[in-house]
Amino acid sequence: MLLRNIDPKGGLCNGTRLQITQLANHVVQARVITGDRSGEIVLIPNINLTPSDTKLPFKMRRRQFPLSVAFAMTINKSQGQSLERVGLYLPKHVFSHGQLYVALSRVTSKKGLKIIILDKEGKIQKQTTNVVFKEVFENIN
Repeated sequence: MLLRNIDPKGGLCNGTRLQITQLANHVVQARVITGDRSGEIVLIPNINLTPSDTKLPFKMRRRQFPLSVAFAMTINKSQGQSLERVGLYLPKHVFSHGQLYVALSRVTSKKGLKIIILDKEGKIQKQTTNVVFKEVFENIN
């Protein structure tokens, strides 16, 4: 998964999923597997990363590829994605308004959805709580 906006117009944005096809010292060749540019081969260079809020008296800089291996993603990171298969692991209730909806609505068909819900003792459950803040809907006419 790409971690930086390298080329937004070219489809290389934060969250783009890629399949690595070749590795070199200073560049990674990858195939885009999501979005309009799915199937396209792209080159990802390693880039300089400098922390912005450092309290050190010197500038720290590291050079790395803006990629992360992603076998899983958080509910927030999944927003905007369309996936054929989604496995949802809920060891506790989702904690904020709309998160359950976002997680469940990522999958393109009901067949591709698998959910595991656990209670406090680790036993599998058949239902979970959908957190909704009713205050959000109070001033809607």
